[in-house]
Amino acid sequence: MIARYAVSFFIFMAFIVAPLAVFLMCRYFLPRRWGKKVGVCLAALMILFGLYGMFVGYQQLDIRYVEYSSRDLPEAFDGYRIVQFSDAHIGTMTHNRKWLLERAVDSILAQKGDMIVFTGDLQNVYPEELEQHQSQLQRLKAPDGVYSVLGNHDYATYQPLDDAAKEANCRKTQEWERKVGWNLLMNEHRIIRRDSDSIVIGGMENWGTVKRMPRRGDVRKTLAGVNPASFVVMLQHDPTAWRELILPQCNAQLTLSGHTHGGQAKVFGQSPAAFGYEEYEGWVYEGHRAMYISTGLGALIPFRLGLPGEIVVITLRKQK
Repeated sequence: MIARYAVSFFIFMAFIVAPLAVFLMCRYFLPRRWGKKVGVCLAALMILFGLYGMFVGYQQLDIRYVEYSSRDLPEAFDGYRIVQFSDAHIGTMTHNRKWLLERAVDSILAQKGDMIVFTGDLQNVYPEELEQHQSQLQRLKAPDGVYSVLGNHDYATYQPLDDAAKEANCRKTQEWERKVGWNLLMNEHRIIRRDSDSIVIGGMENWGTVKRMPRRGDVRKTLAGVNPASFVVMLQHDPTAWRELILPQCNAQLTLSGHTHGGQAKVFGQSPAAFGYEEYEGWVYEGHRAMYISTGLGALIPFRLGLPGEIVVITLRKQK
């Protein structure tokens, strides 16, 4: 229910409740001669920030180029390019926002990656949101394929239905991703080969420390039969699974994640995501192992302030 009314709730809070609260605090706690003026200015500034975030910030897109080096990477994969996008929430990219998805697909293809990966949250609430975008997402192709995992929104978590109906809708989402030609990995892996060398791409189902989220991720099942010496790229929507499951249960060198959206705002270098996550953006390292957390392409609520949507191009390097 929260997800269904998130935009209305955000507009009510951002444009009415918060500005009014700031005005009243300034009016009653600051000296009378200028408290009212300060309150009006700050309230107006908050409304302007809200409008900017919805109509300008949400439309901004960054292409972020990063590298990951590892001694374990086979020589044949030195320079291998993975294009990651996450948290598309394409149910928000409708009507006059359809061009945002078209631009994103064009930008992803322009990177000419060896592989494209999507790390979850394709829909907002219902699988029917995906149908109008089929022609765009079918365009995504790469030499070694497009690989995806499900995010918490893709499990019908926020649908006000019984469990059986939710499971049926979740299957629809899975079928849709496969229909557009993606390799949806549900606690599975695939092997990518270059001559006699290979790497493993693993895809875990969602797992997070917040118990109300889907917790179906299984590291051991995902990498069953994989040589422990293999170089593994793990896809997992929720970054909290990295420390809780991935680090202690396997040797995956690189994990790609999303989920947090980076808080969708960054002011003076600070993000609200810091209140809910220890790690919520960019690179996180533990020894020679690393996780990259994408701040996402879209959002359930069409708002971003100081933190554009992103497409990430990860170049793998053989560490000498």
